[in-house]
Amino acid sequence: MANRALRFIVGIDTLLAAFFFASCETIPTGIQQARVTTAQDIQAEPPGNYFIGRRYYKVPQYKFWGYLRKPGQPWNTARLVVFNEKEKLEPDREQLNFGADNNYEYKIYGKFSGDTVYDAGSNGFYPEFVLKNYELISVSPPPIFKSQFSDRARAATATTTIEKPE
Repeated sequence: MANRALRFIVGIDTLLAAFFFASCETIPTGIQQARVTTAQDIQAEPPGNYFIGRRYYKVPQYKFWGYLRKPGQPWNTARLVVFNEKEKLEPDREQLNFGADNNYEYKIYGKFSGDTVYDAGSNGFYPEFVLKNYELISVSPPPIFKSQFSDRARAATATTTIEKPE
């Protein structure tokens, strides 16, 4: 009889545990939710002859513009680029308000020249992109850098650190 009662209790516990876990729905929060939303938005981008650009302005000694990725591709595939502005000035330079568009997102038109440009400020080499035109997409796009998610990450990212999108 005691064995039967024990099996009954174990069976009830198992049933309750299964019910409890089946009713739980995992809802991403914070950075996970932002990543899910961003991934969905990226998948919805129409293909075309343009790039998605995120302005990445760091203290004035850096000469790169920001990150470019192909439409439909995730941010971790983006390349940090230097703009060739012979045909079109970059947005903040055109407005004479340097860095004011930090973290803005743009639809960027142009092409990679095939050349690599040295930036003495960061001691790095970056692909040159010949800018032909741009369209502002958002002044407050979803975060793509760790430092945009927490104060701790922001504090750990000094002004000389060059972040990569995730």
